[in-house]
Amino acid sequence: MPAQDDEEQGQVFVDESDIIHEVDVDEEDLPDADDEDDTENIKDTDDSIHIFTGHTGELYAVACSPTDPVLVATGGGDDKGFLWKIGHADWASELRGHTDSVSSLAFSSDGQLLASGGFDGLVKVWDTFGNYKRTLEGPGGGIEWIRWHPKGHLILAGSEDCTAWMWNADNGKCLNVFSGHGAIVTCGDFAPDGKTICSGSEDATLRIWNPRSGESIHVVRGHPYHTEGLTCLSISSDSTLAITGSKDGSVHIVNITTGKVVSSCSSQTGSTDGNPESIECVSFAPNFLWAVFGGMDQNLTIWDLQNSSPRFICNHEEGVTCLAWLGASKFLATGCCDGRIRIWNCLSGECIETFKGHEHAI
Repeated sequence: MPAQDDEEQGQVFVDESDIIHEVDVDEEDLPDADDEDDTENIKDTDDSIHIFTGHTGELYAVACSPTDPVLVATGGGDDKGFLWKIGHADWASELRGHTDSVSSLAFSSDGQLLASGGFDGLVKVWDTFGNYKRTLEGPGGGIEWIRWHPKGHLILAGSEDCTAWMWNADNGKCLNVFSGHGAIVTCGDFAPDGKTICSGSEDATLRIWNPRSGESIHVVRGHPYHTEGLTCLSISSDSTLAITGSKDGSVHIVNITTGKVVSSCSSQTGSTDGNPESIECVSFAPNFLWAVFGGMDQNLTIWDLQNSSPRFICNHEEGVTCLAWLGASKFLATGCCDGRIRIWNCLSGECIETFKGHEHAI
């Protein structure tokens, strides 16, 4: 038999007729013998200084105390919230009571209280030891986001039921219900001076409200504004401008006083099917005349407000899901679908640090 012949000869020769397909190989692309070990080391890299493992499901919300640098609150799809401290593995307080995912968390500006919002439609108030204070009721749908008044214990929350609600956190009294949106209220906030409220919705509108009367002062919609639902907003430190991002891949800056669009930009690339990539996060720089925004087009854009043009477009491996300024500095952190945190110098547009550890999207 041929097999026996091969064994006897000790060698097997391939005839030209046995060749199915030829592939050109660049020797530089061939892996070294140590490459497999290097790949394993890269995969196992973890730059974190603390890991909190109390949750059993995905995390949907994280908040850091403005007054205690190690105090953190987290909430997730396991219907649980936790207060815990960085570097204190033996200290954690579970925030019990929500019957659906904990979708949003926020500390009061003085750091004394924490609010948690859930898809059960409830907002709960806690002290910083995790002691339950009270439940704020009213919304007929899940809570999308929570914000505190910059100068007091007032809570603002947006709901799936097309409304936003404002309560006094100290006594639980509902102070106002902001009605007018035609779909889920996906984002909102108090202006830093506390005198106006901005809210954005799946109905592709931005509404500017008087917090005392509940009156809608301006409704921003139609050309040249967004054509699809809003996903995020931020208000400038001088309370004059709001920046909003949308599923339609566009970013608009609105004058809060006049309700007029003053600047616009779109994501740099579209998806493979030609549709725009959603903008996921927006912010104004604390000490520079810049705005920043990131989205599923895998870019962070640093936008020059004076010239209405991009200063830098910072590329990521995957979509940008969130961002945060490092204090009042020129440095910005971005969270990405590739599970990495990147630190950017916004003066130069350079990524100066990448932190690894997460295995899934941030």
